[in-house]
Amino acid sequence: METILKTVDLTKKYDNRTVVDNLNLEIKKGEIFGLLGPNGAGKSTTMNMICNLIRPDFGSVEFMGKDFRKNKNKLSDKLGYIPQHLAIHGNLKAWENVELFTSLYGIKGAVLKERITESLEYVGLSERRNDYAKTFSGGMKRRLNIACAIGHHPELIIFDEPTVGIDPQSRNFILEKIRESNINGATIIYTSHYMEEVEAICTRIAIMDNGKVIASGTSEELKKLVSDDTNSITLEEVFLTLTGKKLRDM
Repeated sequence: METILKTVDLTKKYDNRTVVDNLNLEIKKGEIFGLLGPNGAGKSTTMNMICNLIRPDFGSVEFMGKDFRKNKNKLSDKLGYIPQHLAIHGNLKAWENVELFTSLYGIKGAVLKERITESLEYVGLSERRNDYAKTFSGGMKRRLNIACAIGHHPELIIFDEPTVGIDPQSRNFILEKIRESNINGATIIYTSHYMEEVEAICTRIAIMDNGKVIASGTSEELKKLVSDDTNSITLEEVFLTLTGKKLRDM
């Protein structure tokens, strides 16, 4: 299977603390790759370095076979990023938010209008297109956040903790849309500290703690690391065994 993204010894330090420590990830085209870890594990910092929003102290990111930093202008329209913290403007209407972000990729005119309609339909906000984002519920803001990141039709979409602080119905909606995006051809990177989400949608999972990947593989492969009877062990128990930590306590 073709590699779409690869990190090579990716490292980031703040003061004397190493947040991401010589991280090597390889994402295959067409998969949903889960990055699982507690808050503070280095997941968001890793995603920001992958997107070239933070400069690593050491290491590189290869995207579609090329150094992303050196080829950002050519490759940025192939990448979509849904950040953990909402990147929408409350005083803009829903359609204006999508227009703002989609137009950054040079999309204009009739195509831009089509992409706005398409993106809002995709996240179930068509009927609220003329409402200001500040009037939306938390779950609706999360959905608008997604619409703003997919209007340019990226081939790789990064979801960084997209279900934090929202209700179960909105969470299920977002997870279903992630599956749908993958079926439609997008490669997904999904970061979370919700074990059940990662296990439900991801084809391959990496467990990250203290800036390092300590184990990776399918859910079944990770369970085999700690037990021969994979039916009697949960992924949460695997995490506890490998890290000595309870994920939900972090």
